[in-house]
Amino acid sequence: MMRLDETDVKILKALTLDARLSSRQIAKQCGVSIGTVLSRIKKMEKKGIIKGYSALLDHEKLGYELTVVSEITVSKGRLLEMENEIARLPNVCCVYDVTGLIDAIIVAKFKDREELGKFTKRLLAMPYVERTNTHVVLTTIKEDFRIT
Repeated sequence: MMRLDETDVKILKALTLDARLSSRQIAKQCGVSIGTVLSRIKKMEKKGIIKGYSALLDHEKLGYELTVVSEITVSKGRLLEMENEIARLPNVCCVYDVTGLIDAIIVAKFKDREELGKFTKRLLAMPYVERTNTHVVLTTIKEDFRIT
């Protein structure tokens, strides 16, 4: 694990708020040189702290009206195998291995109930998935994975 200092954290905050910022803009915001920004970013990319860059999308405006949170119970010690298989399914945004009465939590987005129905049936058809419990999100209050 790489230890982050105050400069690294400032750079990460700037990038998470707007990944399109130039190195010059980040350097100005953080009060460091452009060379420092470039070397720190390269180092964090190499260590896997920065995995990539992407745009934040409004899924509802793209037609994804339904967000679901599915609880999954898996049998026979096949949890990681099932989680990896589920992670490859279309519409799946997040797969979490959790503690408690269930084994995993899946967050997925769908355009309509038909897509959701097919997804749920596909989950239940997986050989080691014992049970699912799916919650449909009524209102999204906050959905932002950026740490600021």
